[in-house]
Amino acid sequence: MKIAVFCASSHPRTQAFAQAAASLGEGIAIAGHTLLYGGSNLGLMGVVSSAAMEHGGHVVAVIPTLFSEEIINSQRVTELVRVRSMAERKERLLADADAFVVLPGGIGTLDEISEVMVANQLRQIDKPMVLLNIDGFFDAFLAQLAAMRAEGFLRTDGGLVTAASVDDVFLKFQQIP
Repeated sequence: MKIAVFCASSHPRTQAFAQAAASLGEGIAIAGHTLLYGGSNLGLMGVVSSAAMEHGGHVVAVIPTLFSEEIINSQRVTELVRVRSMAERKERLLADADAFVVLPGGIGTLDEISEVMVANQLRQIDKPMVLLNIDGFFDAFLAQLAAMRAEGFLRTDGGLVTAASVDDVFLKFQQIP
């Protein structure tokens, strides 16, 4: 399975987020899955990709050419895919992934979550997305989704399920038809 991971390219203050990223990268590699991600070797992106590589995983970085050649060429991955823009990066990840996992992140991560949910809602794709809600990081976001659902603005779950731990992520994938 090709699993795209959405997360921060910044280092978190909460160490549990980095630990989860490392465990997720390791788990993806050990299970024989392919990791697809946004291409940065910084922050949680760097943690998840490094852990996957350290455990013999197949890691595909999809990185926009707007970053410097130094940054692009510093990636330690199995495969480096260059795209022209952030929008093309999302398109490529949505097309190539079989499933998605979301770790804590910023506005870019929220954008990626929304992109997958909308594509699932419009039936452009039919792919699961597991939100790894470490230490309640996404509680406010989930409450906002519940408010949207209560108002009738959100008709489907957009393929989104939540998990409280990395082990739970892999259990969720087993339960999804």
